[in-house]
Amino acid sequence: MTDLNPRARLAGALLLSSALAMIAGAAMVVPSGLTLNPADPAATLAAVDQHAGLHLAELAVDVLGWLALTAAGLVVAAGSAEAPRPYLVVLAGGLLSAAGLAGLAHDAGNLALTQLAHLAAPPQLAQPGRPGQLDQASAVAAGVLLTAKWLVNLAGLLWVAATAAAAAGVPMPGSLRRAGVIVAIFGLAGVALPWTTGGEGPSVVMEQAGYALHLPVLLWYGVLGGRFVRGR
Repeated sequence: MTDLNPRARLAGALLLSSALAMIAGAAMVVPSGLTLNPADPAATLAAVDQHAGLHLAELAVDVLGWLALTAAGLVVAAGSAEAPRPYLVVLAGGLLSAAGLAGLAHDAGNLALTQLAHLAAPPQLAQPGRPGQLDQASAVAAGVLLTAKWLVNLAGLLWVAATAAAAAGVPMPGSLRRAGVIVAIFGLAGVALPWTTGGEGPSVVMEQAGYALHLPVLLWYGVLGGRFVRGR
């Protein structure tokens, strides 16, 4: 039997895969304390070095999620001609891909942190000729962490904008469209949280609250992707 809409099914599979990967990644890092808060770089480096395997596994899952989101955005934009308001579908797809690329840049920073954590580990510091290595590694880690955190904040902002555009332009039932508007508000609140702290930066509790506020966005894309896969 010929698939009458393979593009929508592919977009749905990618959106569903991305949402599942993101939720799996969050489930790995939040309970283990590997949210990588830049407020205490030395403690963050120690946690990453202690749980290096888990950290790398979570990064692998997260990278797959951002890659799937990037590809989904491209596929959604490519199918815009089939929608009543194609310009909004192109906008939604472009914003989704931009969010995916920002997320991949965020993960690149977190991957670099793995090697910094190894350099700052006690056995490495004990080697001759490395005085002040921990202070140097902590200073570099603080810069990497801050950059990575604001990149994922940018990814979240782009994702929220994509959600609003998708809810307005992508063909879907009215109930799902209204839900898209609501989850976009939740996501925007999650993006705004770090901006309320001024120069201090978000605490671990605030970061976890941000994860919780983005969860409805992930679930909405999972539902939307599931509908696309079923051809509805």
